[in-house]
Amino acid sequence: MKFARLGDSGSEIPVVIAEDRTYDLRSVTSDVDGDFLATDPVGRTRAALDAGTLPELVEADALRIGSPIARPSAVICVGQNYAAHARESGAEPPTVPILFLKTPNTVVGPDDAVTIPRGSEKTDWEVELGIVIGSRTAYLDSPAESAAHIAGFVVCNDVSERAFQMEVSGGQWSKGKAAFGFNPTGPWLVTPDEVDVQNLRLRSFVNGEPRQDSNTNDMIFSVAEIVHHISQYMTLEPGDLILTGTPQGVAFGGKFPYLRAGDVVEIDIEGLGGQRQEFKAWEAQA
Repeated sequence: MKFARLGDSGSEIPVVIAEDRTYDLRSVTSDVDGDFLATDPVGRTRAALDAGTLPELVEADALRIGSPIARPSAVICVGQNYAAHARESGAEPPTVPILFLKTPNTVVGPDDAVTIPRGSEKTDWEVELGIVIGSRTAYLDSPAESAAHIAGFVVCNDVSERAFQMEVSGGQWSKGKAAFGFNPTGPWLVTPDEVDVQNLRLRSFVNGEPRQDSNTNDMIFSVAEIVHHISQYMTLEPGDLILTGTPQGVAFGGKFPYLRAGDVVEIDIEGLGGQRQEFKAWEAQA
């Protein structure tokens, strides 16, 4: 099942996409948020579809695509989770997951323009698989318990400013990760039954030229291991978002230039959809 949110920022309509049609979910939930994801979203939606009580949203194709989840309470990220990316970053693959945070207001629509931060010279792209949490998660006893806490998966672009991240960071990465809009998400939240999550091709392109091309089977730490590990250190709430790391092929590796105003980044993950962002220069607000 695919959930999405369509419409202007701040007033998105929750929808479900079934059999190539888009249905308005507002009779079931006011939003694709933690409350909805924690209360059998698939079962409730399936019942409404079978009963014929969900109207088709005929103008769906004309609407902006928002993030498929409402603003989460937390965005937790895993660094250097593909061995080749770790090495292109000048590090050996980690032996335990590296965690850092992005702020919730980094989460925007998959095709929204992204502003390059004031003073940035090293803005970078990162295609990543995102995990959306479906139930409160703390102190799991094993990775095998993780699946019961996952609502679904999304495409994310973990946009990064590498100078802020590495050169003026004080040893923490979040300065380079938390600019507004630095986490385009979507287009869909896809439920776990529809994807083989550890065997998904993920790619990125800049101005139509290929950059990253890998598969989630190359992750150092699997989805199940990531959720289990994070649960030992923090409590995850329904609707929270976890980014699972990016493969090699980013500008930080030295083979490609960093992003400039006017550049277009496209990313996709098999079965989860694709995104397109134009990067624009920062401008002072009046």
